[in-house]
Amino acid sequence: MHKTNANKLVIGSLVAEPGTRVEGRLSVGNMPDGTPIRVPVVLINGKQPGKTLYLQAISDGNELNGIAVIHEILSRIEPTELSGKLIIVPVVNVHAFHAKQAYSPVDNVKMNRCFPGRSDGTSSERIAYQLFEKAIRNADYCIDLHQGGVQPMIDEVRVRVGEKHQCHSACLALASVFGIGYILDQKGPKGQLAQAAPDIGIPTIDPELGGTHGWDATSINKGVRGVLNVLKQYQFIDGTPEIPDQQIVVNKFVSILSNKGGFVYYKAKLYDKLEARQPIAEIRDVFGHVSEVVRSPEEGIFWSHPVYPMVASGGIIGKIGTPISYL
Repeated sequence: MHKTNANKLVIGSLVAEPGTRVEGRLSVGNMPDGTPIRVPVVLINGKQPGKTLYLQAISDGNELNGIAVIHEILSRIEPTELSGKLIIVPVVNVHAFHAKQAYSPVDNVKMNRCFPGRSDGTSSERIAYQLFEKAIRNADYCIDLHQGGVQPMIDEVRVRVGEKHQCHSACLALASVFGIGYILDQKGPKGQLAQAAPDIGIPTIDPELGGTHGWDATSINKGVRGVLNVLKQYQFIDGTPEIPDQQIVVNKFVSILSNKGGFVYYKAKLYDKLEARQPIAEIRDVFGHVSEVVRSPEEGIFWSHPVYPMVASGGIIGKIGTPISYL
């Protein structure tokens, strides 16, 4: 985005005048046969001035709930009713999206470890660089929509900078406004957008909208409400955000391990608040006999578990979020 004209919204060759919406693609490279690699972009420039929000999905190619959220947001937002600007990228990791996997098949890299990118890096780093320099850098807020891959997981929002970071409070406030009810407040791996953008002063969150094959309507609806909450709270659109009176915050995950190999019969459900030593699952052998009762290693929220209900000895049957605090 360029600041030569503060009223226009410009991304590459796409230009949105005030009160308009523009759809197009940003060229980010070439395939082996010379076919352009192009990332889809939607620009919505409000009739009234205001802040700029950057919203993206499918940084990991098998995390599809985010694009359904974006489709719904795009169907609801009219430029004439918007104050400010929206930069929306429905599919970031185009290579991984076509391969239906998290990592790019071109460079075997996870896009959300590549920000702010490199102009001379791998394919994923170059895509990240183009987006960061041309769009993200001049945003006031960023939302990077994710999910837990295909692994069942609660709906939550992640703050990926440490508590001493200059943007920590603003990121935590943004996560609270998203209002999904569960927040992981933990510094993330290097290269995450939710860490790179705050490093240059842009509050950013990483909503994790469940985990599933394909789409999950419940998680999508929570994501739509979350984005609308942000748009309302930060005065992009009119309305009152729907924010829970109390939200749970955790700072880390603890893995739940099985000592026995076998088949997992869960006694606890995702979102359950678990006490230390509370039974979580029975492990049954191939004949159906109970060989072990797995208990929670400490107090926490039952956060996620694998897709398939079988485990080898020493395998992970789930994770809990802990320690619990409230916002």
